[in-house]
Amino acid sequence: MPYYAQWESPGLVPGIIAGTLSAADDPLWQKSGAASPEEYAFWSWRLCGMACLRMALDHWRGTAPPAVTLAEECVEAGAYVRHPDRVDGLIYAPFADYARRRWELFAESRPRLPAEELPGHLAAGRLAMLSVHPSLRTLDPRPPHRGGHLVLAVGATPDHLLVHNPSGFPDGSQRFAEVPWGDLGRFYAGRGVLLGPGGPRS
Repeated sequence: MPYYAQWESPGLVPGIIAGTLSAADDPLWQKSGAASPEEYAFWSWRLCGMACLRMALDHWRGTAPPAVTLAEECVEAGAYVRHPDRVDGLIYAPFADYARRRWELFAESRPRLPAEELPGHLAAGRLAMLSVHPSLRTLDPRPPHRGGHLVLAVGATPDHLLVHNPSGFPDGSQRFAEVPWGDLGRFYAGRGVLLGPGGPRS
């Protein structure tokens, strides 16, 4: 299962998150499709959903278009609403419409997606973009709220949900990060988008 961070240099994520390194200084910023380091820095904090989409596209289509290019397409599709200083979204329903229309994926917006359903979906060959608090990367014992960040659920065991986390750290919380089922509820907002290799279009 391919992995992409929301920053082009996965090894730099801890420094960017900590604020000791500016995203604009990422030496691989041009790979994002952004027009400038500043444009890349603006978008990079908001690209968790696009990183999840890139993983799914690489997995099923063998292609991973640049993250900012995908984000701009999602603006056109109404899945992001860009303002001068912020971005609203990812908005699930128009994003799912976009994924079906543009990439011919199965994509289903799920405002309610109980954790107990996830193993069945994953066993059926689907992936799940899940809304979690970003402190999932460290299994924070007391996150301030649920949701706000998207990770890609890629597998399940009796004890753990396995996720590819676009803002995970290279110490083991990026690829196939193990989230104990008993801890997931602290972070998971109970909603997301199911993705599959193909299906009915709307």
